[in-house]
Amino acid sequence: MKLLVLDGNSIINRAFYGIKLLTTRDGHFTNAVVGFMNILQSLISHVSPDGIVAAFDLRAPTFRHRMYDAYKAGRKGMPDELAEQMPVVKNILRMLGYTVLECEGYEADDILGTVARLCRESGNECCIATGDRDSLQLVSDGVSVVLAATKMGKTEIINYTPELIAEKYGGLAPHQLIDVKALMGDSSDNIPGVAGVGEKTAVALIAQFGDLDSVYENIDSDFIKTGVRSKLLADKDNAYLSRTLGTICTEAPIDTDLSLYLTSERDESGLARELSRLEMFKTMEKLGICASAVQLSFDTDETPRATVVKCDLNDITSDTVTVLFDGDTASICDGERAAVCDRETALSFVSDRIIRTADSKSLYHINPELSIGFDSMLAAYLLNPNANDYSPERLATEYGIGAVPCDSTDIEAVARFSALCDKLDGKIAELGQTSLLHDIEIPLARVLADMERVGFAVDAEAIAEYGEKLEALVNNLRDEIYELVGYEFNLNSPKQLGEALFERLGLPSGKKTKSGYSTSAEVLEGLRDKHPAVGKLLEYRTLSKLKSTYCDGLLKAVGEDGRIHSTLNQTETRTGRISSTEPNLQNIPVRTEMGREFRRFFVAPEGCLLCDADYSQIELRVLAHISGDEAMTAAFNDGADIHTTTAAKVFGLPPDMVPPVMRSRAKAVNFGIVYGIGAFSLAKDINVTFGEAKQFIADYLDTFSGVKRYMEQVVERAKRDGYVETTFGRRRYLPELNATNAMMRAFGERVARNAPIQGTAADIIKIAMIRVSNRLRDEKLDARLVLQIHDELIVEASETDAPRAADIISEEMENACKLNVPMPADVHIGRTWFDAK
Repeated sequence: MKLLVLDGNSIINRAFYGIKLLTTRDGHFTNAVVGFMNILQSLISHVSPDGIVAAFDLRAPTFRHRMYDAYKAGRKGMPDELAEQMPVVKNILRMLGYTVLECEGYEADDILGTVARLCRESGNECCIATGDRDSLQLVSDGVSVVLAATKMGKTEIINYTPELIAEKYGGLAPHQLIDVKALMGDSSDNIPGVAGVGEKTAVALIAQFGDLDSVYENIDSDFIKTGVRSKLLADKDNAYLSRTLGTICTEAPIDTDLSLYLTSERDESGLARELSRLEMFKTMEKLGICASAVQLSFDTDETPRATVVKCDLNDITSDTVTVLFDGDTASICDGERAAVCDRETALSFVSDRIIRTADSKSLYHINPELSIGFDSMLAAYLLNPNANDYSPERLATEYGIGAVPCDSTDIEAVARFSALCDKLDGKIAELGQTSLLHDIEIPLARVLADMERVGFAVDAEAIAEYGEKLEALVNNLRDEIYELVGYEFNLNSPKQLGEALFERLGLPSGKKTKSGYSTSAEVLEGLRDKHPAVGKLLEYRTLSKLKSTYCDGLLKAVGEDGRIHSTLNQTETRTGRISSTEPNLQNIPVRTEMGREFRRFFVAPEGCLLCDADYSQIELRVLAHISGDEAMTAAFNDGADIHTTTAAKVFGLPPDMVPPVMRSRAKAVNFGIVYGIGAFSLAKDINVTFGEAKQFIADYLDTFSGVKRYMEQVVERAKRDGYVETTFGRRRYLPELNATNAMMRAFGERVARNAPIQGTAADIIKIAMIRVSNRLRDEKLDARLVLQIHDELIVEASETDAPRAADIISEEMENACKLNVPMPADVHIGRTWFDAK
């Protein structure tokens, strides 16, 4: 028999802090549960156990507390966000058929030790999984310890055997680690040890003398330095106390019949209900839990139950139908009847009907003239922008419909999908998002399909030539850096680079970690004036990225038609912004001169021109509208330069007396306020002291009192409601506002201030895209949208139609909605993106 024994508190702590805060739509925290389950599944794969025991601490004092009042004193209490997830994890473990053990008066470590002893004495195997090194003392033949943690959202497992412990700890055996801890103590548990003796000295002493008793028996040995000897003598009582506190008890009062710890039958429906409630659908998939096991959900009282009759396609006469595609087949339902047919027949059948579907953009790719009345993916995205899977299968489980079978020839699949659409439609109406879905998101899907299909023409030959130029520059810089440092090394290796900069050149470095010196861009920028190699290294990195990411990356993406067809994602961001992938055309560099050169390679075909338009300071204009700030609104309505106006008001100067440096600082504050900038970041951005930056922000908010009032009120509303909204009803849920962690709450407050502004700006550009596309089509111009980047639209048009297209873009962008300030859009025409910008 092989048992996997989990240090429950340790692993759930590692999971909680290893994954960013996650919540369900109704605000229940889940990051610790998700992380714990990820670690557990990795451990099961690693160990293949016959049974699993999860040991947890109780809140009651243990024998160690009674022995030493200061034991674990000063530890911060468990965050509320974690505390609420603890019983959830235990419940899931029990439903999985695993054993949960808690023992009053003893710690989880003592339960681990006792199970390990029982396994060892009976000739069975035991694998202890923990996030702490305390359990390493238990390692022996038949008992191993794996250290499990979550780093950057991924599970990391290290398997400790007696051999690895000897390698890591100077040849020591596992049980000798107890004596090491007796000497060095443990600040996390408030175990005192010997003051001034660290791990290195403790390991050396135990390696030399074998155990704590022998250390004191040989206290006059020449091996022990005078300073260490005095410390050992002064804290002898603490050393022996620490050994007792640090020794894991292997006699905890638990059941000794190991067969009780074998995995029992799991509660399939209970797990399905609980994991569905927690929106942990990927975990359900990994556990092989069928969505149809969900018998109840949090909306059972209003869950529609689908009953349809199979019929011939011609028997369906409704104007509105629900369609579910699966490869070459499709099923069509009108709510009462359902039919199955091949894909082409289905597309022909629905061409003059209103369609409810799971992905409108993919259908618009096939036929842009289809009339789509509902899209489950877009609706679900509006209802829960934090999710990462909007498939019908997952949504049906989440909304309590039951499984949508993968086989579209099963009419139950389309019947349940139809019920899902009903449910989502009702939720959308309930939240007041009907217009957002039907007037913005679904029409936008048609526009995005057109843009993906059309693509953006590029000059591939020019990109290749530029790549060769960059490569030559990169090679020259590399050689110059070698000469300045004095030897050749791998510039792309942080370890070798750290050694070159901080050991060979002796540049000042930050604290060295286990992975070596930090060579981040921020660190290097701080060293730019310390040595000429640093500036060249920064330039080397910039040009290397231009070559690899943009030259090489763009060339790989050029299609046979000489155009790049990026994928435009409508459900990827929490703010409502559109994202671009494969390749990401929204990330074409613009900050450096050499980066801006890439715009020259995006071209108009022969006989065509590019019309480029972007909003002027749209987010600040949205801020003026949302906040109702009189001074900011007046400045925009008067056509004044907002940054000059800001500087004039804050510094008390006439606008014509504002020097460029003050305007620049005002600009940094204007845009920084939108993104919730703090005094520390502002000071760094505009090169002033923290105190000056803090005063600048205070003066700004005093001057623009409407903005200050908005900043305060929007956070208060968000804390009350749990979300913020854009002008058009798009929501951003903010569980971070209720976090006990101050940094997490501060993040939530920044997002609360920013999301309505950034989200409203995103909605406005979407409306503009729809209106521009419709106008170009309605006026039958030889013109089409080819790219959107945040507040910028690019249209490719024939030379004849380009002037009219430019007028249309300007008109529709400026009138996309009605704010209490104008929304000017600057339009330029050119042969390349560079020329039109």
